[in-house]
Amino acid sequence: MEAMYRVLPISSSDTILRIPRKLQLSLYASILFHKDGNFSAKSAAPILHRFSDGVRRRATAKVSAGWFSGFTVKKDALPEIVKAGDPVLHEPAAEVPLEDIGSDKIQKIIDDMIGVMRKAPGVGLAAPQIGIPLRIIVLEDTEEYISYASKNETEAQDRRPFDLLVIINPKLEKKGSKTALFFEGCLSVDGFRAMVERHLQVEVTGHSRFGQPIKISSSGWMARILQHEFDHLDGTIYVDKIVPRTFRKVENLDLPLPVGCPKPGVYNHGL
Repeated sequence: MEAMYRVLPISSSDTILRIPRKLQLSLYASILFHKDGNFSAKSAAPILHRFSDGVRRRATAKVSAGWFSGFTVKKDALPEIVKAGDPVLHEPAAEVPLEDIGSDKIQKIIDDMIGVMRKAPGVGLAAPQIGIPLRIIVLEDTEEYISYASKNETEAQDRRPFDLLVIINPKLEKKGSKTALFFEGCLSVDGFRAMVERHLQVEVTGHSRFGQPIKISSSGWMARILQHEFDHLDGTIYVDKIVPRTFRKVENLDLPLPVGCPKPGVYNHGL
């Protein structure tokens, strides 16, 4: 989820994210991604092995796929952020086997996610956003990020800083009857904002980066970030849920809403 900068006509995150870097992959055969998290190729010879075995490249056919690029970036380079339209963002991600959580490969993915999120900058990131179809999310919100928004806005959003969270195989449960309607953005749809209605309170369970069971009860803006990132794991991006006619460029964020659009705020549907 993209950090919300309101004081600049064009956010610093837009400046960074508008520098594209394409990865072209040479493969011998067409690649198929299966929902069970394994890869296979239409060829008698083995082109791709399980994730834990790494990747082999062969022959001349070229295909560009963000869901594959996350496995092939240089060791010391951060992956690029996958953009809307790439299949990895529109298909459910696979769970991480518990026995693999402590592995070097999973820990490297987590480190890359944290690095990409902070560099963007953003307040949340899901593994599919760096081309890895696994159910891992990272999130944090800082005093610095919050300082770019007005005090009235952050109070209305119930937005407070929180330390870095890494959640593997999260399960999310919505709580209560209250929802919050606010603008949000996404690092995979950079430069735009739209209003999305989210539950005001959620509870998330899962595992930490080292495999310990965790439970998180949250409300306000943190609950929004958790729902946003959890959606990514199910192949949903925020534009799939927006309030019609509120989608806009970030520099138009403060322009009036069209007639008939609901106003931002908290709604109690239990009344």
